[in-house]
Amino acid sequence: MRNNYLKDVRHELSDCRLFFGKTKLTARALGTTPEDAQAEGIEKLSRYLSGSVGLIFTNRQPESIKEYFDSLSLVDFARAGAVAPRTFIVPPGVVYSTGGEVPPEADVPMAHNLEPELRRLGMPTRMVRGRVMLGSDDPDGAPTGPGYTVCRAGDVLDSRQTRLLKLFGVCMSDFRVRLLAYWTASTGEVTEVDAGGMEGVERPDEEASDFESE
Repeated sequence: MRNNYLKDVRHELSDCRLFFGKTKLTARALGTTPEDAQAEGIEKLSRYLSGSVGLIFTNRQPESIKEYFDSLSLVDFARAGAVAPRTFIVPPGVVYSTGGEVPPEADVPMAHNLEPELRRLGMPTRMVRGRVMLGSDDPDGAPTGPGYTVCRAGDVLDSRQTRLLKLFGVCMSDFRVRLLAYWTASTGEVTEVDAGGMEGVERPDEEASDFESE
């Protein structure tokens, strides 16, 4: 999660309070059984507290909050552990700042002072006549040799790949917030918003007296 995007959310929802922390501790604070719940029915939220989950406290109507988060989608640089949604290959020849994402006439050559870092990250680049080159020996000639595959669709990205993607300005992630469920103080009821939001996340037994979380 990118802290700058989270700051934007906090600013837009300045009349609300957002909390992120260890899910087991958060569940304990709310209560995991009717006997230790801090308010009627709020213990039912503990089943959703697993993984990268937070709490928002608000007096706004649920539809208002849902509408805000449904419209929130920001492109972002991928972080290590993310799955690449597409393949990215830097073509041979002069290395451009976007790595071939735009035509050369609309791009600029990669800054020469970044060439050592590209090599450190595994790209077989070199300096030729003041330009960063990949494969070809002649900056003014036709590109020769293979390109360099930074990642393929479906790869689980490591830190080296994500650094290369960032150097080329390639965003492969989206910042989104999914609402799982909400508790209403006036009724003590918990309403599920996104039934598929917990897919792949192991939920604790609802009848258990303890709440377990990774």
